[in-house]
Amino acid sequence: MKSAVENLSPTRVKLTVEVSAADLKPHLDAAYAGIGAQVQVPGFRKGKVPQRIIDQRFGRGTVVQEAVNEALPELYGQAMAEHDLTPLGQPEVNFTELPLQDGQDLKFEAEVDVVPAFELPDFSGIEVQVDPATVADDDVQTRLDALRARFGTLKPIKRKAKTGDHLTIDLSATIEGEEVDSVTGVSYEIGSGTMLEGLDKALRGTKTGDTVEFTSPLAGGDRAGEVADVTVTVTAAKERELPELDDEFAQLASPHDTMEELQADLRAQAEQAARFEQGVAARDKVLDQMLAMVDIPVPESLVEAEVHRHLEGENRLEDDTHRAEVTESTTKAMRTQFLLDKMVERDEVDVDQGELIEYIMMTAQQYGMNPQQFAQQIDQQGQVPAMVAEVGRRKALASVLEAAKVTDTDGNVVDLDAIEGSDEEGDEDDDLEDGDLDELDDVEELEDAEEQAEEVDAPAEDDEAAKA
Repeated sequence: MKSAVENLSPTRVKLTVEVSAADLKPHLDAAYAGIGAQVQVPGFRKGKVPQRIIDQRFGRGTVVQEAVNEALPELYGQAMAEHDLTPLGQPEVNFTELPLQDGQDLKFEAEVDVVPAFELPDFSGIEVQVDPATVADDDVQTRLDALRARFGTLKPIKRKAKTGDHLTIDLSATIEGEEVDSVTGVSYEIGSGTMLEGLDKALRGTKTGDTVEFTSPLAGGDRAGEVADVTVTVTAAKERELPELDDEFAQLASPHDTMEELQADLRAQAEQAARFEQGVAARDKVLDQMLAMVDIPVPESLVEAEVHRHLEGENRLEDDTHRAEVTESTTKAMRTQFLLDKMVERDEVDVDQGELIEYIMMTAQQYGMNPQQFAQQIDQQGQVPAMVAEVGRRKALASVLEAAKVTDTDGNVVDLDAIEGSDEEGDEDDDLEDGDLDELDDVEELEDAEEQAEEVDAPAEDDEAAKA
């Protein structure tokens, strides 16, 4: 097999591949055998039909189609590997010569977006500045208020409802007299803004038994964005009664005996959160500097496709301002992935099973899921290789962050090693064990998974092959 590559742009190539008749013959023979085993021709036993009879009965093109569709992924993958290219998505394949006669070669062209080639600069010596990790009394009070609200009780009210009250409501929405949505017995906190636009304003001043009407654009569903006539009936109204802030509350809401101890603990938590935010800011600024130091082009077609998918999901295809924002963030995310993937390859970053399990547990907590159930779900969906790749990228970025000089605006050096995650430990029953990921029982299988994440995407059976 011979192949050549033409760079159409920094992120798109055209492969020209020529496969000799001798190299293609095993695939043609396999196609003849497969067809012969499936058809019944009078005078011949199944699987014993001569090739010339198959050509006469079904046409040489049918055999070529079968052979080419079977061989194309392998031939394409070999050509990509030969030129050290990593594809992004499926190729556009055009067959320029098909072996419709014995002795003829197969020739095809494949255009595809690829990971761009670029050189990694020296990232040592990066310096960034972040805000000091300060904690105000208001930060502690906010945490105390949130804790107090968790232990509050709801009591019925007879007065008019106001912001912060909890109402039970029945709601229906109609457009031109047709009901498009309805719910009953829904609990809603006035001021939360989690339902329809205008609902908070309509509910303020109501009492149990009141019915109010207003118009509002629908927030979701098939008719999202359309203005509907909304009718809401209040079936119950309650206010949250908060407990007194005393030692009894401290003992109820925490392992501490006094309010003084509880407040000291809340301040320590706020300080830890501030240091964590400081670390995140440092990471983001280091990454921005890294991206500024290297020119990494991105495939415009892939960016446009991702932006369109995002805006379509939000029903905001006509929002040009938001389109520009999403385009910028998508471009940065793609450049970041290219950069970190190249660092993983250059530095031969490995991911061990403990690191993967730690990342899965952290991600599960973010989604509010049981870690074991989350691990099973990503395993079933084939997402483990992608998670291995993401852990590798994080490690690559961490190596640069570790060497960077980080100071705050007061001139103090920020020790990122002293910053620990602020997530609380999960229940013991939720912990993952090494055996919970059956396919990742050892480091070798982890490495296999990482290779799968970077593996060349084989092209599907091309429409042009179907025309052979």
